[in-house]
Amino acid sequence: MEPLSFQEYICSLDPTTLPRILRICSGVYFQGSVYEISGNECCLSTGDLLKVMAVALQTVICEDTVTGQTKELPPTFKGEQGCPPPWAQSHCPTGFFQPAPAPGLNPTLRTPFLGGGQWGLTLHQALGRCDRRPQPLLCPAIGPHPLLLHPIYEVHATMHLRRDVVKIPSTLEVDVEDVTEEAQHVHFARPLLLSEVLRMEEALPAQAEILEGPGGPAIFESTWVSRLQRGQRLHLHGRSPAWRVLASAPSSGRHFLLSSAYQGRFRRRPRQFTGVQELAAGLRPGQRLHVVVTQDCEGRGNDVPPLGVGDRLEAQRLQGSGPGTRLLCHRHGGEEEDVEELLLPLDLGGGFVEEMCDSKKYELAELLDQQPLPCEVRVVATDPGLERDALGALPALRLEARLDQPFLVGSFCQEPEKGFEIPPRWLDFSLLLSEESICSPAPCTLRCRVEELTEAFYYRLLAQLPGSAAPPPPRPPKRTQRGMSPGRHHPSAPRSLTAGACLAPPLPPLPALPQLSTSKQYRRRRAPRDAGETPPRCALPSLLGTDSDNSEHDYETVDDDIQKTIRKMQAVFPF
Repeated sequence: MEPLSFQEYICSLDPTTLPRILRICSGVYFQGSVYEISGNECCLSTGDLLKVMAVALQTVICEDTVTGQTKELPPTFKGEQGCPPPWAQSHCPTGFFQPAPAPGLNPTLRTPFLGGGQWGLTLHQALGRCDRRPQPLLCPAIGPHPLLLHPIYEVHATMHLRRDVVKIPSTLEVDVEDVTEEAQHVHFARPLLLSEVLRMEEALPAQAEILEGPGGPAIFESTWVSRLQRGQRLHLHGRSPAWRVLASAPSSGRHFLLSSAYQGRFRRRPRQFTGVQELAAGLRPGQRLHVVVTQDCEGRGNDVPPLGVGDRLEAQRLQGSGPGTRLLCHRHGGEEEDVEELLLPLDLGGGFVEEMCDSKKYELAELLDQQPLPCEVRVVATDPGLERDALGALPALRLEARLDQPFLVGSFCQEPEKGFEIPPRWLDFSLLLSEESICSPAPCTLRCRVEELTEAFYYRLLAQLPGSAAPPPPRPPKRTQRGMSPGRHHPSAPRSLTAGACLAPPLPPLPALPQLSTSKQYRRRRAPRDAGETPPRCALPSLLGTDSDNSEHDYETVDDDIQKTIRKMQAVFPF
C-alpha cells in the first residue's frame, strides 16, 4: 500500500476492519517531533507504529462550492431548519443530503436525476459514500449550492511503551501506510504503574523492568529505595499481609513505620497530658483514668478550685454538651474517704501524668488490642530477627496510629533472596511486566519490619490521619494572681513533689538593721570620761562583721560616717 495522508486514510477506513497497524512515513513530523495531543505529550518518529483501535467523528466542516463559505456541523446534525430549493419542492425531502447532479443540468431534468425517493441520506451515510476525497452533495437545510463535507475524526491508538491510549486528530499532517498484514507478530507493550499491578494479583509473581523511577521527595531512609531507577529489573511476588503502625521517638526526632511482623516486646509508659482537653481525650469508654497533677493550675472562682502539683485526680466522664461541657473528676486527699468532686472545663490548662503500675511485656498486636492510640511505650526486648534494631536504643516511642496501607513484596533480580516491601500508593512508578516466569521462592523481608521515615513524609502521613485536621481548642488567657478561698492552700505553697517536679527555692530573709545605742539606754553603765577624751566610734554589729552579743560598750553619739553607712543600707534594704 502506498503512503497516504493521515486524513485520507482515516476517511477511507472501514471501521469494521479495526484494529489496524500503521507506520509513520513522513510529513511535518519527519524524523520525529514532540507535540501535545489531548493534553498529553506525545512523540512521533518516522518508522513508529500505531495501532488504531477506534475512530470517532468529532465535527464536519461544510464548504459551499460556489461562495467558498464554510460552516461547522456537529456529528448530531439533522437539518430540521430550512426548506428544499424550488426545483425540489415537489419531492419533499425525507432526509438531509443527496449527491449533487452534474454541473449545467437544468432544473427540469434534475427531478428524473434525483430519482424521486432517493433524497434522504443522513450525515453519517453521506460521509460513508466519500472515498478519500469529498464528493459534492446537496442539503436544502443548509443552502441551494453543492457542498463539500470535510470530516474531522478523533483516532484512538496505542503505541509501543505508551501507557495511555493516544487520541490523535485525523488532520495531523503525517503520511502513513497500512502494515497490518506484515506486523501481526508485533506486540505493543503497555507500561503499568505499580499501583495498577497491585490490582492484578492474578498476574503475580512476575518480572518487571522499571521504565521511570519514583518521583517526588523520598519517603524511606532505606538504601534499597535509591536503587529503584530506570532499567532496574525486579521480581514482584505478591501482596504483603502485614499492617503498619506509625511511630515517632520524641527524644531524637526520628520517625518509623513498624510492621505487624515485628517481634520485639513493649512496655507501656505513663501518658502525659497538657490541659484538660487532652485528659478528656485519653478516656476510654467504661474506664477511669488516674493522673497526678504535674503543673499548678489556677482556679476560676468558686466553681473551679485550683489544682496543685501532686494532686491525685480520677477522671470519670464528660458531663454536658457544647461549650459548657465539663470533665467530672475526683480529687483524692490523704485519707481514702477524703474525696472531692470537681467539674473541670475543657479549656483549663495544667499538666497531668498517668498513674499506672503495668509491668507486662506486650507484643505489638496485643498492645494495640488493649491500648488506644496514640500511646507511649518503651521497647524492652528487641526483635531477634534483626541484626540491628533501631528501636532498642530509644528511651521512649510514641505509637501514633495503625495504617492498613497495602504493600507489595519485591526483590531485585541480582539479589532475589533479599526482599523489601513497597507501598505503591506512596511510592508509585512505571514499569513493564515481562512474560518470563519467576522460579525463586519468596524472599526474606526481615529488614522491612522497621522502616525509618523521612521527616517530611512523617508529617504528611500525620496530617492524613482521621481527626488530625481539627485544631485543638484555644488555650485560655493567663489570669492574674488572686486570693485563695478559705480552707485551700495557695498553688505556689510547698507541697509533696512527684518525680521530676520541683519548685523554685525561696528567697533568703532580709537582714535586720542594727539597733543604735543611746545615752538613755546605757545611762546606768556609762563610765565617766575625762575632759578632752575622744569618744569611741560605734561599730555596726553583724553587718560589719562584729559580734553584737559581746559588745557591752556604752556610746552616747554616733559618728557621721556611721550614719552615712546606715542610710546606704536603708536604701538597699527598704522597709
